[in-house]
Amino acid sequence: MADLSSNFIGIKSPNPFWLASAPPTDKEYNVRRAFEAGWGGVVWKTLGSEGPPIVNVSGPRYGAIWGADRRLLGLNNIELITDRPLQVNLDEIRRVKRDYPDRAMIISLMVPCDEESWKDILHRIEDTGADGVELNFGCPHGMAERGMGSAVGQVPEYIEMVTAWVKHYSKMPCIVKLTPNVTSILPPAMAAKRGGADAVSLINTIKSVTNVDLDHFSPFPMIDGQGSHGGYCGPAVKPIALNMVGEIARHAETRGLPISGIGGVTTWRDAAEFLAMGAGNVQVCTAAMTYGFKIVEEMISGLSQYLDDKAMTLNQLVGRAVPNFVEWQDLNLNYVTKAVIDQDLCISCGRCYAACEDTSHQAIAMSPDRVFTVKDDECVACNLCVNVCPVDNCITMTELPQGAVDPRTGRKVTEYANWTTHPNNPSAHAAE
Repeated sequence: MADLSSNFIGIKSPNPFWLASAPPTDKEYNVRRAFEAGWGGVVWKTLGSEGPPIVNVSGPRYGAIWGADRRLLGLNNIELITDRPLQVNLDEIRRVKRDYPDRAMIISLMVPCDEESWKDILHRIEDTGADGVELNFGCPHGMAERGMGSAVGQVPEYIEMVTAWVKHYSKMPCIVKLTPNVTSILPPAMAAKRGGADAVSLINTIKSVTNVDLDHFSPFPMIDGQGSHGGYCGPAVKPIALNMVGEIARHAETRGLPISGIGGVTTWRDAAEFLAMGAGNVQVCTAAMTYGFKIVEEMISGLSQYLDDKAMTLNQLVGRAVPNFVEWQDLNLNYVTKAVIDQDLCISCGRCYAACEDTSHQAIAMSPDRVFTVKDDECVACNLCVNVCPVDNCITMTELPQGAVDPRTGRKVTEYANWTTHPNNPSAHAAE
């Protein structure tokens, strides 16, 4: 099997699969079970300074979004950082790292935004043997209302300042965990880099309300008749996370900044996509909470098999898709495809016809005996029919060859290389 050993910012682990800072990494018992199951590393659930005690709710802490088959698509979490004493956590971290020296042990931290608080907690964690720290600048609920978490992560100047403090008072590798609750992920990432961060991790959870109880008229999870926003995670956030990881990986000012990818990683394929978009490793939470720690076995075997099939190393996969992640105006307008329906696979359900006829381009015809065919002179290759078809590979997109005439537009598919030369672009003839 392919070698999955990872060296992320000097932190070595037997594979690139880490458990994210969350309930699964809250205590020694959980982390030992995780390492026994095969996880390459953990980010210990966020520790805070010894100030006012952290008190979590005793009612429901999670809201959920399910698919039609009751498969969990997303979790809304209102749990705070650890409510266990700081010294208890530090003692447990020391013991676990001693017994599993080959596994990555990262400590997530969140303290008030003042220099002395950060200096104090950094001094207290240095003798645990941990491999690095992750600065939690992402939590959107509870801690943000106290001036921490995403309240810091939304202000680039604060990110740079705190990161610089951490690098000044500690020699441990520093990962800055970014919040997605911003207009653009680039200013926070740039600020982390200016502050001296060794890496960034993203995304943290998205500020959200998943549902409303229509009997009690309260957001859920409901605590004594009331609810609050929480942090959204799980498979549903993966597209947002992939985009933000890719943005950092390709931007001139953040290119080369190591990234730990987080957000909906459930299978080896999800992990491979994050790696291809520029992440050096991945962190997992919701999948472990849904299926248990042994889900990492599938991730390890699947990624190994994929790399073997591609004759590729782990390092060769990292960032492989970044050069192909471009802005819209750089897309090739010469590339033209048309939908094709495989009549042998078609079950005549009519979903493609209904979707295209009612909401798209009226490019699918239905005969009296319910045979569905594509009208090439109307098809714009939007791909909606492929996405709504319940039969895998029944509808595919076929590329028109160079020089062919698009029956919809009547032009050859070699005329416009990109948007900058397209006659509909207002700036295309600005120089004339």
